Amino acid sequence: MTTTETRPARDDPAAPHAAAPHAAPSSRSTPAACGLPWGAAIPVAALSGLLLDVAFPSVGWWPLAFLSIAGGIWALVGRSVGGAFLVGFAYGAAFYFTHLMWVVQFLGPIPWVALAGLESLLFALGAIPIALAYRWGAALRHRATRTLLFPVLIAALWAARELLLGTWPYSGFPWGRIGMSQAGGPFAEAASWVGVTGLTFLIVWLCATVVDWAIRPRTRTGLLPAAVIFALLLMPAFPTSEAGSLRVGWVQGDGPAGYFDPRSPGDVLAAQRAASDPILDEAMDLLVWPEGGVDSDPLNTPATARTLDAVVADTDAPLLMNAATARGEHIYNTSLLWEGGGAEQLHDKANPVPFGEYVPDRWFYERIVPDLVGLIQREYTPGTNPPLVSVDGIQVGLAICFDVIYDSVIWDGARGGAQFYAFQTNNADFRGTDENLQQLEFARMRAIETGRAVVNVSTVGTSQVIAPDGTIIDGAPADTPAAAVTTVPLRTGLTPAVIVGPTLTLLIPIAALGGLLTLGLLERRSRTTSLPPAPASAKGGAAAEPPTKAS
Repeated sequence: MTTTETRPARDDPAAPHAAAPHAAPSSRSTPAACGLPWGAAIPVAALSGLLLDVAFPSVGWWPLAFLSIAGGIWALVGRSVGGAFLVGFAYGAAFYFTHLMWVVQFLGPIPWVALAGLESLLFALGAIPIALAYRWGAALRHRATRTLLFPVLIAALWAARELLLGTWPYSGFPWGRIGMSQAGGPFAEAASWVGVTGLTFLIVWLCATVVDWAIRPRTRTGLLPAAVIFALLLMPAFPTSEAGSLRVGWVQGDGPAGYFDPRSPGDVLAAQRAASDPILDEAMDLLVWPEGGVDSDPLNTPATARTLDAVVADTDAPLLMNAATARGEHIYNTSLLWEGGGAEQLHDKANPVPFGEYVPDRWFYERIVPDLVGLIQREYTPGTNPPLVSVDGIQVGLAICFDVIYDSVIWDGARGGAQFYAFQTNNADFRGTDENLQQLEFARMRAIETGRAVVNVSTVGTSQVIAPDGTIIDGAPADTPAAAVTTVPLRTGLTPAVIVGPTLTLLIPIAALGGLLTLGLLERRSRTTSLPPAPASAKGGAAAEPPTKAS
């Protein structure tokens, strides 16, 4: 009697080498997957991470996101836990250290290395469950189960990792989400049905299906599930209802609004005021200035309040502006709807940027990088008020700068009745980098996801007015003063993305964890039932000879 012995791939140095006997597969069992050799897995993963960066602006070749995900998945097939971590880190580092290069412009290399390194580490940890799923996938004995359900698990695991990076630590950093890369492609409209996270899920599901088909003996019907997913990605946008239009003025002041720009008090306000002059005589219903367009607190500075009153009087329209405001013992990054004599409606930024607008655990980081931490003097408090203001009965949804990347802020605005969005941002600290174009891509996706127009106004650009379908209505290039009055379409009705988005955000991690645990239990049961029976005792008490290993 002979038995065969199977071992993990010898080219994975982190793989265990214990023997694991298996029963012969049945005719309906899943054939073994063909993964990459260890020497190729790391380069493929790193190249895939670089391709994902190119899928985003400024290059914006969105099809590369699919190649990137397929390469990242393929590199994980057959990997051990340690090998998966190394492969995931190679992918994550190649992506984040290039994608977030603009951070260097703000505070130098240390924050860039810290942020990109942390994101890469978390990404690598999230690669381990995906690799485990492939290792345990042999327990799926039926080809149909493997073809239909296994790629769903891989997509859920990838999307769950994306959600983790977007919520933890310190409220997370949901920058570089797969779904956000597709604003310029034919699949963006699917986001109006399933949201940005759902779009990520569909894209990874498609890629995982194709990879699974490619690494196993192929069948004629193996790509039918991929065709169905492809059709889902091509769903037309969910239609929201037209509700008229609004004449909105917007101004890109191009003032010295950067953290380290040389300036005197009032210079940013003066630049914003001067850039507004060309449109002050035009008829408008609302004037929008960017985040940081006013460099003093109008609630506590009478001279600033008088300047804003004059602007409102000249335009005969309310002014949506932004400034740092002090109320009680707290400081907020606040958008205010300034009308004659003051502002009764305001919204405070919900997610101040860690290490940019406040320092979490300041006592700890001051011991590590005291000079850098000392540059951040203000400690902005997270806002809790709704991201909405009302202009003559028309609800305007708001998002201040990086709040555009947080789903809950956008969904709260839509559920609160927003008929269009005004996104106010200050990109002055990142002049000459891809940051403002990446953020603008997020604004376009939010327009498509919610079926609402977006007025995205920046201090230094790029400012654009975006239609509900993501097309550009109006805009201005970066690094130049600009002002215009644009007719903005209004919409009502909620897209399915806004309705089911919170539920998907909850269900995807639960499904990922539950599916992985179930697969692990099936794999353990499969190993237990496939072990050979214990040797029977020979007559007279002598044990039978152990089986010899096949040569």
